[in-house]
Amino acid sequence: MTQLKKEIRRHIRNKLAQLSEEQYVERSKMIAQKLFQQPVWMRAKCIGITISLQPEVDTYLIIEKAWEEGKTVTVPKCEPKERKMTFRAITDFKQLERVYFDLLEPIEAQTKAKKADEIDLLIVPGLAFTEQGVRLGVGGGYYDRYLAHYKGETVALAFNEQIVKTLPVDVYDQSIKRIITDELVFGQND
Repeated sequence: MTQLKKEIRRHIRNKLAQLSEEQYVERSKMIAQKLFQQPVWMRAKCIGITISLQPEVDTYLIIEKAWEEGKTVTVPKCEPKERKMTFRAITDFKQLERVYFDLLEPIEAQTKAKKADEIDLLIVPGLAFTEQGVRLGVGGGYYDRYLAHYKGETVALAFNEQIVKTLPVDVYDQSIKRIITDELVFGQND
C-alpha cells in the first residue's frame, strides 16, 4: 500500500508541476472565492489553515480575507518528535518562521496555542482526494492524527488535477467533509 501511495503522490506532483504560474494564481483565486461562499466559512469565527507552498492552492489570500472578516487564523506548528501538531493564532505573516522542508510555522513566543474545539473550520491540505472525501497527504500522518480527535468542520482545497477516482485507505486515514476545486464542490451540504 505504501508503494501505491508513493506512486500516486509522484503522479499528482507531476500533474501539478505542469500548471503555469498564471493558471496557479487564477485557479487559486477561483477556489478561494468558492470557499468564501460556503456557509461553513461564513459561520466560522476561528479557522485552522496551513501556509501554502506551491503547488498547493494559495492560502495567503484566504488568510488575508479571514483577517479582513475578523476571523481568528490559526496555523499548525509541528512537533516532529511526537509527530503531532498544535494550531497557533497568528495576526501577521511576520509571526512565522521557516522550518524544515521550507515550511512556514508560527513562532511560539509570538503566538498563542488554540485547542481543537476552538477551531470551527479546519482547511486540510492534501495531495489527492476522491469525490467522497478520502484524502492522501504528503505522508507524515500529522493531519490524520489531528483529525482523529477534531470534531469541527473540514474542507480541502484542491485543483481538479488532484481529484482521483479511488485512493488506498489505511485504518488511520481520516476523510474530509467537503472538497472545493476550481470547478466543483464535493461533499456535505449545509
